[in-house]
Amino acid sequence: MGTATTTPIPVNAAVANAASASFAGLTAKLDYLSASDVEQVRAAYRFADQAHLGQLRNSGEPYITHPIAVAAQCAEWKLDAQALMAALLHDALEDCGVTKIELIERFGSPVAELVDGLTKLDKLQFNTREENQAESFRKMLLAMARDVRVILIKLADRSHNMRTLSDSPRSKWGRIASETLDIYAPIAHRLGLNNTYRELQDLSFKHLRPWRYAILTKAVTKARSRRRDLIQKVQKDVEAVFAGANMPVRIAGREKSLFSIYKKMQNKHLSFAQVTDIYGLRILVPTVIDCYKALGLLHQLYKPVPGRFKDHIAIAKLNGYQSLHTTLVGPAGINVEFQMRTEAMHIVAESGVAAHWLYKASHPDASSDRLGSQWLQSLLDIQDETRDAAEFWDHVKVDLFPDAVYVFTPKSQILALPRGATVVDFAYAIHSNVGDRTVAARINGEQVPLRTELKNGDVVEVVTAQISAPNPNWLDFVRTGRARSKIRHHLKTMEQTESESLGERLLQQALRAEGFDTFTGDQADFAAIWDKLLRFTGNKTRNELLTDIGLGKRIANIVAKRLVHLLTEAGHKPDALLLTRERFTAHESGAASGIVLDGSESASVQFAKCCMPIPGDKIVGYLGRGEGLVVHTQDCQVARRLRHKDAERFIGVEWSEEPVRSFKTSITVTGSNSKGMLAKMATALAAAEADIIDIDMGQEGGQEARQLRFLVSVRDTAHLEVALRNLRHTPSVLKAERSGAAGNAEPS
Repeated sequence: MGTATTTPIPVNAAVANAASASFAGLTAKLDYLSASDVEQVRAAYRFADQAHLGQLRNSGEPYITHPIAVAAQCAEWKLDAQALMAALLHDALEDCGVTKIELIERFGSPVAELVDGLTKLDKLQFNTREENQAESFRKMLLAMARDVRVILIKLADRSHNMRTLSDSPRSKWGRIASETLDIYAPIAHRLGLNNTYRELQDLSFKHLRPWRYAILTKAVTKARSRRRDLIQKVQKDVEAVFAGANMPVRIAGREKSLFSIYKKMQNKHLSFAQVTDIYGLRILVPTVIDCYKALGLLHQLYKPVPGRFKDHIAIAKLNGYQSLHTTLVGPAGINVEFQMRTEAMHIVAESGVAAHWLYKASHPDASSDRLGSQWLQSLLDIQDETRDAAEFWDHVKVDLFPDAVYVFTPKSQILALPRGATVVDFAYAIHSNVGDRTVAARINGEQVPLRTELKNGDVVEVVTAQISAPNPNWLDFVRTGRARSKIRHHLKTMEQTESESLGERLLQQALRAEGFDTFTGDQADFAAIWDKLLRFTGNKTRNELLTDIGLGKRIANIVAKRLVHLLTEAGHKPDALLLTRERFTAHESGAASGIVLDGSESASVQFAKCCMPIPGDKIVGYLGRGEGLVVHTQDCQVARRLRHKDAERFIGVEWSEEPVRSFKTSITVTGSNSKGMLAKMATALAAAEADIIDIDMGQEGGQEARQLRFLVSVRDTAHLEVALRNLRHTPSVLKAERSGAAGNAEPS
């Protein structure tokens, strides 16, 4: 979007700028449209011209020159009349007070939807610039997923703004150039708009690092003149080879962009003189087979550089790019890169998704399939699970990495994933149900951990189980936005369900202490009472209130007392026998029929890392604000401090007689620093059937005695005591005890 200012236009300035603000310059580029389409575009121009009347850009030109420049870029891509109309009107909603309804009435709903997708959210109030930006991009990207023309117009808009950024105050350069480099350039690359991608990068570089840009520009200009003779010689040699083979080709020079040269120098710590692939040649041939013939002829002419051949025809890039790449050692030992492609591939390589319209303009019967559709659809999938704008944008940025790895399913289907993607990313790329149920994986027939990064050519097989569910730890290593959003969505859903169940148990327990047995609220008699209770708590639904109680956002006892008050007002009386029994039980046990834990709880119940309680320990439960139920050992120092300042948040908890899983705890072992010490300790723990999860050996390598900390998994305190006894009977072990607040498992 451009920045508009409204000032009276001097007569002389108006005359001088008339040419740039007229429709005539755009008309010459609309020869691919029908006469009726051109008239529609002209009507949009007149409307925009009138709407922006009196507004000037920072350069002093009439504001309408910006929409015309954006429309001209869209015309270069041969976009349809609706897109060109939206390009001319794209600032009308934002800067001129024109309503969406007015646009629908004048130009139709499709044009109005395109313009709306491009409009900033100035009318909404946001807390921060980042939140505003994230919400703006979410709206833009979702509109783009429904209609790719939105992003093409947006990129044309950004390109023109970057070309004229020098007219803006210098204080704005950094923010706008950084935003372009971080967001718009990667989107252009992801959609295959190579020319736009290169231009946005170079213009951002120019305004972010003006001095380095100027120095590098001079260096490239000098190198171009020095190497002109060399490139001309290479080109003549290549032309002679193809002429001898009777193969029609079109040869064009290719120069590396300034920004890519700068990044290569920066990343590989090279001087400009060490960057050898600044110049290259592009060979355009009639057919795909000719690409491979051209490769053979070139390899006979010059020696190839090992490891520098890439076949992007057999396996296209994520954005649809196809070419053969090879680097050859030319005259004087200078490396020259060659790219072989067909004319159709060249259109896609330069224009990406815009190639759909370019190709359709010359082939009217062409299929309407568009490039990049899989990624665009994935934006809608991520939106389904993500309502927070900043989180949505985090997911999308993950997928804007230009590099990719290509892997195979067991049935030889090719999948393209971002570099660094793991087995879990692969599983979610196949289907969300596959990802959710993943338990193990094999790469090239060998069992591997789920966090294993994939490499080009890997054959990946995923093993699933119906009872499996996503692990929160997966978020530490997944790379794709799809996998991240699916995992978070599942965890949030699971957390809400479990927290609601826990909240219901806590409320029922608190009500029993007040003399009311059960109170489901399903009966019609109680509907009015629940309505009053929800107004008191500020919750919208009963489920939401129970979830808040389970998460610790509300105290069950306080809600129960209010509920009892409402019940009493309505004529309900507490059960005297139940009230007496509950108070007697509470006095005897101190747990008031506490929550029973068996280890099957996941999202709603956490076992504190400070004391690591295990079955057999005396425990207490703390309802952290928004954290759910946190379980501590009774003598844990952290729990004691919390009880001192937040006693009402503690509730009674107790272990089930038959826990369904093992629990983690920490053991500290002091031993003499001898050969095979670690192996002996591990053998002792294995003999006790205690699984070792992690070992911390510390840094005191040269001392006679050494302290090691083991994180182990045990069934209960009795099992832990067996493991400790085995360790104490091991030669070279001086001392073995449970670390931290130890509950009932003190060393004997």
